[in-house]
Amino acid sequence: MSGHSKWATTKHKKAIIDAKRGKAFTRLAKEITVAARIGGGDPEGNPRLRTAMLKAREENMPMDNIKKAIQRGTGEIPGAHYEECQFEGHGPKGVAVMLKVQTDNKNRTVPELRTIFSKNGGNLGENGCVSWMFDQKGMISLEWPGATEDKAMELALETGADEFRLHENGIDLITSPADFSTVLESVKSRMLVPTFAEITMIPQTSVHLDGKDAQMMVRLMEALEEHDDVENVWSNFDIPDALLEQLLSGNP
Repeated sequence: MSGHSKWATTKHKKAIIDAKRGKAFTRLAKEITVAARIGGGDPEGNPRLRTAMLKAREENMPMDNIKKAIQRGTGEIPGAHYEECQFEGHGPKGVAVMLKVQTDNKNRTVPELRTIFSKNGGNLGENGCVSWMFDQKGMISLEWPGATEDKAMELALETGADEFRLHENGIDLITSPADFSTVLESVKSRMLVPTFAEITMIPQTSVHLDGKDAQMMVRLMEALEEHDDVENVWSNFDIPDALLEQLLSGNP
């Protein structure tokens, strides 16, 4: 769990530079389009769409872009047909890796992903090889140095979270996917600003990495996240905080 949380919050805190803003908007638009195609264009009756729109607004995606993405999903305007796929594999030392992919050409995407894995100490596996190690949950991370167990429990009870987890920099609130939006709104109503808030896949166990294995794992994660068709990457690695910060800064 610790590796998953640290990766998510560390990446989220890195500055979003303008050169990457377009890519972020493209991924958000894909998710909105797929959510609207699967569950309809009304966010009140489509929790996945509601969550995608909330994230898009947090990233300052223009409302016109959001509207067009919904219309492409519902078929009101033409657009590429994205297929949602799940891929699974392993990184260095057998670390579990799960991917959510949205592609308009699966025959192109699969060999590209296989190459990324093989170049970074891993291998693309069969579906089911690692998914059993993960649980789908909502996770809301808050910076709260020095937080006590009593304070964390109080916040979890007040916001309706299912559980909480303390770490050295703060608290992770864990929810069911269905309750995620409600708990997030409750957190924000208390003037708390999450460093990370998503419906995600939380690993049941972790694999400790250091040295060259940690370097390869970070390269693998970054290469997968850079791929245009990859929407989300989840893994169960655990890299010490200081080393992870060092690797992400580009100074191995």
